[in-house]
Amino acid sequence: MRKNWILAGIVVILMASYLFLFMGGNPAFALTLRSTRLVAIVFTGVAIAVSTVVFQTITQNKILTPSIMGMDSLYMLLQTSLVFIFGSQALMRFGSGRWNFFLSVMLMMGFAFVLYWLMFKRNRRNIYFLLLVGIVCGTLFSSVASFMEMLIDPNEFQIVQDKMFASFNNVNTSILVVAIVIFIAAIVYLWPFVKYLDVLALGKDQAVNLGIPYNKMVKRLLMVIVVLVSVATALVGPITFLGLIVANVAYQFLRTHRHAELLIGASLISLLALVGGQLLAERIFHFNAPISVIINLCGGIYFLYLLLKGAKL
Repeated sequence: MRKNWILAGIVVILMASYLFLFMGGNPAFALTLRSTRLVAIVFTGVAIAVSTVVFQTITQNKILTPSIMGMDSLYMLLQTSLVFIFGSQALMRFGSGRWNFFLSVMLMMGFAFVLYWLMFKRNRRNIYFLLLVGIVCGTLFSSVASFMEMLIDPNEFQIVQDKMFASFNNVNTSILVVAIVIFIAAIVYLWPFVKYLDVLALGKDQAVNLGIPYNKMVKRLLMVIVVLVSVATALVGPITFLGLIVANVAYQFLRTHRHAELLIGASLISLLALVGGQLLAERIFHFNAPISVIINLCGGIYFLYLLLKGAKL
């Protein structure tokens, strides 16, 4: 039954990808641009889906996403700071270039690594304390960014506002190649540990009793999550609720504890959501509504549904 769902998802994604590449306009002229967007969608969707499923397994909570660690807020703080200090011309010049990409990735990864080192250097610190510190830091970053946005010129704020929403419209090809290499390296490093996720899902005590080096395994998995989320955010921008949607839909449809199937299923659902959302943004809304707005709207409603469903249970 689960294999049937996965096969059906692959067929639907292929059909949606075909429509995305060849429907409307002059396909021969736009094929290069659309294929670049599609490649960015594939790797970004897989990165967000995999990182969210792994993060929820570690935290034992299905309504949390890696964005709770504050990396999205840190990304927006960096973009706002560039405009606040150097002006909008600096962001327009480097906003889609390699410098901004590498600076964003290094800043988000550096923040997470320092945070993990401070939290885990003492064994008494646990994952929940780490989440609490991440929430506090994320709130601080958002507050500082909001303060800067109040002070900058309204015309420059429009440039910053464009960075608040994920977009696949202007993906830099050279950056995409670097991002793909990092994505593949992270997934290859993660895959041997997928079998341990089935045990980690049982909880810390059960995992330790079954011989899993819990703290060491959690540290490695968190590092992979940070790499995937940082690169995806720096490449296209923050998409807050995408991981929440695709992970929980995968749980509902597949109904299995095997993470090898959950990761594949969540990735396929993520690809379908992104390709479908991009089709709506381009063909229906004519680029007036970014894809992240569509996904965040659906994700916000789904998040409330999960909260209400949990309250009833």
